[in-house]
Amino acid sequence: MSGVARVARVGTASRRRRLRRRHPPPYVIGLTGSIGMGKTTVAQMLRWLGVPVHDADAAVHRLMGRGGAAVAAVGAAFPGVVCAGAVDRARLGARVFEDRAALRRLEAILHPLVRAAARDFLRRAARRRHPVAVLDIPLLFETGGEALCDTVWVVSAPAFVQRARVLMRAGMTPARFAAIAAKQIPDVQKRRRADVVIRTGLSKRHTWRQVHSAVNRARRCARRLRNTALR
Repeated sequence: MSGVARVARVGTASRRRRLRRRHPPPYVIGLTGSIGMGKTTVAQMLRWLGVPVHDADAAVHRLMGRGGAAVAAVGAAFPGVVCAGAVDRARLGARVFEDRAALRRLEAILHPLVRAAARDFLRRAARRRHPVAVLDIPLLFETGGEALCDTVWVVSAPAFVQRARVLMRAGMTPARFAAIAAKQIPDVQKRRRADVVIRTGLSKRHTWRQVHSAVNRARRCARRLRNTALR
């Protein structure tokens, strides 16, 4: 390596260190849970506590909405699903819901874009000096999203509570619920892989206490990591 190249590399590394000190990355919580477990409620509680939350489902909606980055690719892969510049989610769902090959094609388009959106969110959180940030990803384990996280929280509830919640949703049927659940890692396996389990089967007050306590622990971890990084 030439002397100029060596100096350039050292200079770049120095700039990166200064940037990390100026905008240290947040401590990243991966939030996940099967359908009907109460993940949306927990995400809202996190926002109330001042923690920024990246909603992967909302990111997908933006990607497939009018002018979204995924519209052209999805339209090419699934002719007839784009209407007025946006992906018609009902038409797309009918094409992929029971077709594994079609679902894999869709995931190959969406997952890289969703990961890029998550990384952009984390960079913004760092610039805004948030010590903790949350990636709310329903299929966190299924898509390998835990690689972006420092800790993983799984939201869980008893099976009978989950079923009752889901079947209260408009348009939901037992058969559709079973089909959705079959595509997700079972709750018991998620809990085994979790660092924190938030249980939502009792009252919202009980859930709130768990979330508040877990956020405080996460903030302490974030402080320790930042102090270590600055040494």
